[in-house]
Amino acid sequence: MLQCILDCLIGRIALPSIASPYTCSSDSSSFQFSCDTSIDSLKSSSSQLTWWFEDLLFLNVDLTDKLIKTMVSLKVNHATIYKFLFYYHKSRCIGAATAEKHKITEVVISLLSLLDRSSLSCKGLFEIYRVALGLRISKFYKNNLESLMGSQLDQATIDYLLAPSPHKRAYFYDVNLVLRLVQAFLLEGGSLSFTSRLKKVTKLLDSYLVEVAPDSHLKPSKFTALVLLLPDYARASYDRVYRAMDLFLEVHAGLCEEEKRSVCCALNHEKLSEEVLKDLSWNSKFPSQTVQMALITQQSMIKCSLPETHHLLTFCDSLFCSNTKENLGKEDSETKKLRADLQGMHWKMMGLEKVCGTMQTEMANIMRSRLSILGNARSVPKLCS
Repeated sequence: MLQCILDCLIGRIALPSIASPYTCSSDSSSFQFSCDTSIDSLKSSSSQLTWWFEDLLFLNVDLTDKLIKTMVSLKVNHATIYKFLFYYHKSRCIGAATAEKHKITEVVISLLSLLDRSSLSCKGLFEIYRVALGLRISKFYKNNLESLMGSQLDQATIDYLLAPSPHKRAYFYDVNLVLRLVQAFLLEGGSLSFTSRLKKVTKLLDSYLVEVAPDSHLKPSKFTALVLLLPDYARASYDRVYRAMDLFLEVHAGLCEEEKRSVCCALNHEKLSEEVLKDLSWNSKFPSQTVQMALITQQSMIKCSLPETHHLLTFCDSLFCSNTKENLGKEDSETKKLRADLQGMHWKMMGLEKVCGTMQTEMANIMRSRLSILGNARSVPKLCS
């Protein structure tokens, strides 16, 4: 009997021609016009699909569970179901006892898991998550909700991620939550739109790195885990990662060389801008191995920028041969030698550019002179014999 009533109710909700209780129709027109100008009416009349939201708030959580499962089985629009669940959760939790809030929240999370991920709103999921944290729901439902949040992470803003750390934790923000959300997002890979969505998440995570880096209580292992979350191909540039590392090393000045190398291990020098490479090559906060790699990358960029003068830069070849991966970690004297040779390359490059500019000017002058002589010769009339 109950199922029959639910089917009839859903049938009425699903019919597009059904008028909401807040509208009336004119005899001379097939269009419907609002007859109620109250705030609630304006809210509900934004779409005929949502007129029933407030009418069903009286249902207890068990009946709501049955109703939504029936709606899903009858293929009612998932986006509409999500909006109702969010509205139901927010409305019913107001003034409810803790035990009732707890049950409503777990049932709503369970029902959200039945919906297509594309119908969910990241903002709404984070709001439900904040309520859930205060209720200490079971780990099963918490994991389910985090999985849903992670699937929509490309919709998030930095404010969503700056959740405070759990009770009795020294660090400022809940880094472990972000680690789990990004991992959940990566599991969604495979769709045609994943590449564009990954770019948004990469930008978001790099902004998050800059925000959490100044936290003196954040452990190097956690910071490194955040950097290594995404594959290298996800980042077109590592400039913001460098900025985050610079902030982290400034706050954690007491780290040993090995710990510093661990923090900087994911830095891709080939994806750093010329300005950042220059800054890194003089940054004493970074380990010597990372600084040396910055210098070598700069040298490679200069050699590639002047392929036609490669024979003039052979003095650097021995430098590259002697700085293999096995001896990159030598003492600071080696770094000074690299920096001095790089400075020499810069001066030689400037000299070559000056010589090329002078040669181009001279060639232009010669061409103009020849054209002038040729023009004068053509203007002289031929003499008859």
